[in-house]
Amino acid sequence: MEYGQFCPVAKAMEILGEKWTVLILRELHMGASRFSELQRGLCLISPTILTKRLNDLADAELILRKRIPGQRGYEYFLTQAGKETLPIIKIVGEWGMCWARGDLRETDLDVELLMLYLQRSVQPDKLPGNQTIIQFHFTNLKKLATWWLIVKDESVDICLEDPGQEVDVYFTSNLRTMIDCWMGDEKYQSAIADGRLNLVGPSALTRNVKSWLADSIFAGIRPAHEI
Repeated sequence: MEYGQFCPVAKAMEILGEKWTVLILRELHMGASRFSELQRGLCLISPTILTKRLNDLADAELILRKRIPGQRGYEYFLTQAGKETLPIIKIVGEWGMCWARGDLRETDLDVELLMLYLQRSVQPDKLPGNQTIIQFHFTNLKKLATWWLIVKDESVDICLEDPGQEVDVYFTSNLRTMIDCWMGDEKYQSAIADGRLNLVGPSALTRNVKSWLADSIFAGIRPAHEI
């Protein structure tokens, strides 16, 4: 994509303006480094398009591609130029929180993306002991309705099958309510009070969920019509 202009905005958009590119950078900033990890955060992208965008980013020197030792695949790491796209990602997100949320459709409520974000948001050092099992059940879904996060030491894993171990905290709600709580549009306490969220577990963990499950970095930014 070429604009034929010397303007730095035009030159930047020649790199960043292709579909999926900014979202790929978002995932890399959030810790994804392998092809499969990028696919998890971008479930609608085709492998062909993802491969092309990664090649384009490597050619533009925003990422560095390194072969995984002993395997066929690659890992992808942000270069200094890539790291300096973080303020761009943040300001786009802030603008979206303020001005673009009126167009949020049911098809945008992606449970797989939510669970990936929840996995990234757990703070193991704020949880007691060396293992915590957290279950999420979404009452309005027929598929992918129940998920488990297994926190062990410093790692957090997602499981779609019952791990067969005692659950410490249960979240039960519809998908939109959990998204709204994590995005900061809804307070956990208000969702619990009116019955849209059922939260079961030791009070030390359920009384203040945010102490160990961080909100979205965009939480607190209100839609423009509310300001």
